[in-house]
Amino acid sequence: MFNNVTNTVIASLSDVSFSYKDKPILRSVSLEIRSGERLGIVGESGCGKSTLLKILAGLLSPDSGSATIYGKSTLSEIRKHVALVMQSPMLLPVTIYENITLGHEIPDERIHEVLKQASLLSWIESLPDGINTYLGDRADELSGGQAQRISIARALCKDAPILLLDEPTASLDSATAESVLSSLDAAAGKRTIVHVTHQVEYLKNYDRILHMKDGVLSEGGPAC
Repeated sequence: MFNNVTNTVIASLSDVSFSYKDKPILRSVSLEIRSGERLGIVGESGCGKSTLLKILAGLLSPDSGSATIYGKSTLSEIRKHVALVMQSPMLLPVTIYENITLGHEIPDERIHEVLKQASLLSWIESLPDGINTYLGDRADELSGGQAQRISIARALCKDAPILLLDEPTASLDSATAESVLSSLDAAAGKRTIVHVTHQVEYLKNYDRILHMKDGVLSEGGPAC
């Protein structure tokens, strides 16, 4: 296990169930996550792992059971402690700087640090307008790796103690995926990571790998 894992439980799901249009998605899921832990959750599309992550992110409320982060259970309080990287980066028609800061005042030194952590610095410095490059409606012209790294820089800027990754490399080729994950791993530091994916090979050196099938979370066993 990583040396920074402690015995302190900072996030938990207790008997959580969730349905969408009367279709059960999560079935009585219970989970404890410890400070500094790198936790992987493996499962095929549709088995419930992304829904679980959205509950941990404070984007959804369970139909039954409870979700807490640092002892808080309200969605607004949960969201303060987590940063989320999705599989399809949502970039806005504004500058790179504005996409990363989302209107928050962040010191230049911190911006420089996260650009370096997300392996964006050399690319941005090569642009005529640098970090003030306007993406406009041309965000889709970025490579998948560039777009995802901007999303990662945005998450790192939040400096939340829990980093949630929802298939962050799903749309990337294998070489770019490995590069992006390497940047994430190095940048995460002592943050707690929860990474859901269908590719177990991306979870090497994680502290724990759980499996989800038909909305049920289990230790060990084959992925669904």
